[in-house]
Amino acid sequence: MPNRALELGLGTLVAGVDEAGRGPLAGPVVAAAVILPEGRVPRGIDDSKRLAPDKREALHARILDVAAVGVGVASVDEIDRLNIRQATFLSMRRAVEGLGCTPAHVLVDGDALPGLSVPATAVVGGDGVSLSIAAASIVAKVTRDRLMTTLAAECPGYGWERNMGYGTREHREALARLGPTRHHRRSFAPVAQLVLAGGRPPTSR
Repeated sequence: MPNRALELGLGTLVAGVDEAGRGPLAGPVVAAAVILPEGRVPRGIDDSKRLAPDKREALHARILDVAAVGVGVASVDEIDRLNIRQATFLSMRRAVEGLGCTPAHVLVDGDALPGLSVPATAVVGGDGVSLSIAAASIVAKVTRDRLMTTLAAECPGYGWERNMGYGTREHREALARLGPTRHHRRSFAPVAQLVLAGGRPPTSR
């Protein structure tokens, strides 16, 4: 279970940063930055992937109630223009900038840093180690899932309300049948190959 061991000694304003949505074929990548307050950390925070959806939603609300939170989004156009790695870094920088305060240190999930203007440490598997990163993983995941559910209503047939844009069988079959939307990542191989192979033209949805 994640704890606050990494945060100790780094100052009172330590932010955890994580992202959601690096791998999907559609939709933006979303990052969150969270500074948890001393003595008011919600119980049950864990890596978002280990939490049931209803538990994530409940913790998301509790985190927003007590913590400083910033959210950053990189669009599909930015993903296609910059590549997913650089777009993820961009979303992380935006999340930190959105905190409303300057953290003394930032703990970033992963093996690389996004180029922040404050001291930072990359933590591999950080969402399973640091409470701050785990909290950020929850905020990023819930925020992105809500975005994809909204886009699913705009673009029915792809099952985004269930697969969140990931390349499931349902999504791939719909992509081949309906063609890509403006929310699909054309720099990702399954989408690019469909377009190059002369599949259905991109829709305006």
